Amino acid sequence: MNRFFKRLFTRNWGLKLFSFLLALLLWFTLIPEEKMSSEKTLTIPLELHNTPSGMELVEKPPSTIDVKIKAPNRLISQITPANVHAVLNLEKARIDQEEYPLNNSMISIPQGAEVKDILPGQVYLRFERTKEIMLDVEPNIIGKLKEGLKLEKVKAIPSQVLIKGPESKVREDYKVRTSPIDISLLTVTTELEADLILPDSDLRLASSRTKVKVRILIQGELTEEKKEEEKKKKEEK
Repeated sequence: MNRFFKRLFTRNWGLKLFSFLLALLLWFTLIPEEKMSSEKTLTIPLELHNTPSGMELVEKPPSTIDVKIKAPNRLISQITPANVHAVLNLEKARIDQEEYPLNNSMISIPQGAEVKDILPGQVYLRFERTKEIMLDVEPNIIGKLKEGLKLEKVKAIPSQVLIKGPESKVREDYKVRTSPIDISLLTVTTELEADLILPDSDLRLASSRTKVKVRILIQGELTEEKKEEEKKKKEEK
């Protein structure tokens, strides 16, 4: 029996190997492609790159898109949102353009996979020109001084800051306020720093400055008796 099996596998082994390889080749050739590969749909972030200088994005597209990907079965499980990226290059964007098509070249996927579909096929964006303006800084004073003290003057240094943003959001009557400054514990003239708070979330400071100095001038209030003394001194002069 052992000899029989030995002769069965060793006789004409070259022909048997050729037949096996031919059958394997026919299997790979004739088997439907869909049996060797699979498709999956991923929801991935849509990244916006290279917004032109002097333009503001005021209407943004969806933050994610759906991408249908086809890949060999051995690879499909390894394809995840972590290794698939969608980038929309806006370097040629225009103020008068609102529709931006999405295509396969914008999708970065692992080698061996292909993009079959993108949903949506285009996104809508709206741009405005950037506008800059100098706005007054308004210190936000809260609390009251102790009795006998008088708030003589409050001054922001600098008194104005340069801000910028979409032209429809920039208004000349806006003011940039500071974070609240409580004067209830102050007894003498004081200078301190305060954060700047913009009047609209679509605006931003045109420089790296985020704080200003605020000088608070405090004087002791004159009593009625002292007021009379001061009046007499002035009359005598």
